Amino acid sequence: MPDTLLNVLKFLLIALIWLFFIRAFRAVWVEVKQPAPGPGGNLRSGPGFAQAPAYAGVGAGPDFSAALAPAPQDNGPSVMLTVIAPPEYLNTLYELTDAESIIGRASGCAVPIEDDTFVSHLHARIYTRGAEFWIEDLGSTNGSFVNGKKLVSPIPLRNGDKIQVGRTVFEVSK
Repeated sequence: MPDTLLNVLKFLLIALIWLFFIRAFRAVWVEVKQPAPGPGGNLRSGPGFAQAPAYAGVGAGPDFSAALAPAPQDNGPSVMLTVIAPPEYLNTLYELTDAESIIGRASGCAVPIEDDTFVSHLHARIYTRGAEFWIEDLGSTNGSFVNGKKLVSPIPLRNGDKIQVGRTVFEVSK
């Protein structure tokens, strides 16, 4: 093999190794940095769960409750999330009535999932646009899925949709 081809392959390998390290560093950085308020203002939590207590996780991450300011109560539309997986939290209900609710491992989230290590601190956001509820991924490491399809942009939620964040799966009911 000519020396120039070997040198080109050597530099390509070094570039790929650097890209791998940059991607790994970015993934770690996204998980540990303090979240900034989004374009809609401060992140707000909903009234929380309607039935069972929050997941009792051990060694939960940093406390983001200061970044999650409580939202004003209103009697507008609501959506119910029912846990259908994992089995130990089966039928746990979360009623979301606020204009914006966060799903994640942070302690102030409207839908706290503290013991699922595949869930980011601020994983996904459910918000209202008109009379509809929409969901978007908040740049989570492992992504969010609706009906088995990865979220790449916000989509409206329909009755019966299955939302998966980490290993936790919810069913939507309005």
